[in-house]
Amino acid sequence: MSLPATSTGPRDAHPAPGDSAAAPLLEVSDLKVHFAARRQRLSGPRRVIRAVDGVSFTVRPGETLGLVGESGCGKSTTARAILNLIRPTSGQVHFAGQRIDHLNARRMLPVRRDLQMIFQDPYASLNPRMTVGSIIAEPMRIFGLHPLRRQQLEVMRLMDLVGLNPRYLNRYPHEFSGGQRQRIGIARALAVNPRLIVCDEPVSALDVSIQAQVINLLMDLQRQLGLAYLFIAHDLSVVRHISDRVGVMYLGRLVELADADALFRSPRHPYTQALLSAAPLPDPVAQRARQRIVLRGEVPSPDRSYPGCPFADRCPIVEDACRQQVPTLGGGPHPAACIKAPEL
Repeated sequence: MSLPATSTGPRDAHPAPGDSAAAPLLEVSDLKVHFAARRQRLSGPRRVIRAVDGVSFTVRPGETLGLVGESGCGKSTTARAILNLIRPTSGQVHFAGQRIDHLNARRMLPVRRDLQMIFQDPYASLNPRMTVGSIIAEPMRIFGLHPLRRQQLEVMRLMDLVGLNPRYLNRYPHEFSGGQRQRIGIARALAVNPRLIVCDEPVSALDVSIQAQVINLLMDLQRQLGLAYLFIAHDLSVVRHISDRVGVMYLGRLVELADADALFRSPRHPYTQALLSAAPLPDPVAQRARQRIVLRGEVPSPDRSYPGCPFADRCPIVEDACRQQVPTLGGGPHPAACIKAPEL
């Protein structure tokens, strides 16, 4: 079923994806999110959990920036701080030239039309008491985008756009599969015509075959609507397929940032190298021939301070200097937070 296009198409002409000359749509500068933890003893000091500890990056219009890392490294907390769902401890977030990290709920509301989110769990993120039509139309009602009589047509158009039968708009979420529910979540995010969508592991709860369908849908929508994505995942093959650039996080920090092809072809940080060595290859001959980098030890606790590199205790090429000097990400087209990075 094909429905006529309406005014929820792109509001502005966006530069081509990956256009380095374009002004950043999203700028994150030295973002930190610290949480106070319970004291282990009544008389002991209060512990501080450094969930995000100084993250900086940009996302350009029409671009997909992938964020990868182990569970607990701070990817989702970074996303929620950017969206102002949790208050950053320090640092700045600028969206379309406007600083948004300090805005209250009332002043943040207009920004949310341009900055939407697709959640990880397609089951928990949809209200089971609402029909699909009401779920998708809710953002339109909040922002007053269309007359009530037109909202149903717009809902049907969006359902058709994401590959759902518009005749099912009066059904409830429990009547759909996981992949279909995630398509409903995508349609809800598109309902206000955003410029950037934060995708917080949007396919991790889906079967592999359904993952490919949803990823291809997101890429098609990006081309049609000029969207930018901040795409969070731990599946490297998914990130490589969809991302223009990739940032690697470890213990609340970015340790490497580069174009996707460059990062997967020649990773510079030993943590990135270990992650890529653990990802399976489709070629069985190449899979058997390559060397696996096994990280020893446990992931450090985010409530501890480290005098040097926080990766030092697990690094296969650690030196004494690594335990004394805190590496910085630096600049350039392919920075890595490792004092030995130029040698790698």
